[in-house]
Amino acid sequence: MKRAYIFPGQGSQFPEMGKDLYESSPKARALMERANEILGFRLTDIMFEGTEEELRATRVTQPAIFLHSVVAALCTENLPAPDMVGGHSLGEFSALVAAGAVDFEDALRLVAVRASEMQKCCEKVPGGMAAVIALPNEKVEEVCAGIDGVVVPANYNSDGQVVISGEKEAVAAACAALKAAGAKRALPLSVGGAFHSPLMEPARVELAKAIARTAFRAPACPIYQNVTALPETDPQRIQDNLLQQLTSPVRWTQSVRNMLADGADYFQEIGPGAVLQGLVKRIAAAAGAEVTISA
Repeated sequence: MKRAYIFPGQGSQFPEMGKDLYESSPKARALMERANEILGFRLTDIMFEGTEEELRATRVTQPAIFLHSVVAALCTENLPAPDMVGGHSLGEFSALVAAGAVDFEDALRLVAVRASEMQKCCEKVPGGMAAVIALPNEKVEEVCAGIDGVVVPANYNSDGQVVISGEKEAVAAACAALKAAGAKRALPLSVGGAFHSPLMEPARVELAKAIARTAFRAPACPIYQNVTALPETDPQRIQDNLLQQLTSPVRWTQSVRNMLADGADYFQEIGPGAVLQGLVKRIAAAAGAEVTISA
């Protein structure tokens, strides 16, 4: 059996997330309280008592999901070592901690910078995202390339599901064109901005400065990164890919296919929600692969 541990990204948050870990594990409580100190505000209060709207703010959502995921990975007793790891967008930072490539505190600081700078980008230029269902990737790319303004494929989530991202007007125009091209649905998403698009370039610049101050090590197992969908172990390439990820698409479908090709037959999602479990199930089915999937 080859184990792949996968970590969720933004959108998996929910009220009271992580509260059970905090109350049941002294180690989890200590990590969460340390996170509050590093961030300079009580993130756990928002996680445990905040509304869905409060949790949706990017500066809160990203560290909250990261904290929940990493605490679950570090505090689950008798959790076997993975053979490979991967994370969807923000989840890459959780995966790197789980694989020992970055320390918890350093990764949290990076996530805080990433979240804050992405929030600024969202406020500076109105952007949006939309889910496109039942259209080949190549057709989605072709339609987006023909739209005036900034709109690009942002998430290759599973076979037949691509998320596009960009300026609001360009996304709306692309949705209309994609429906005309045969998409079953082109549905605007309730998100704060145009993630994984060129509109995130200012955030990439600031994250580069933070990464330059951070110590990276070779992970204990390969991490399949969003930008390349390939297994990476070289610290410099990992850092470069983390930066490119902000303005490049999340190649989740391709990442999971490569994990399957490299022998993964057990996938465990660690963190809030179960979105990735459903995506892996669809990708594996399309690839004709038999896998075990668990939370």
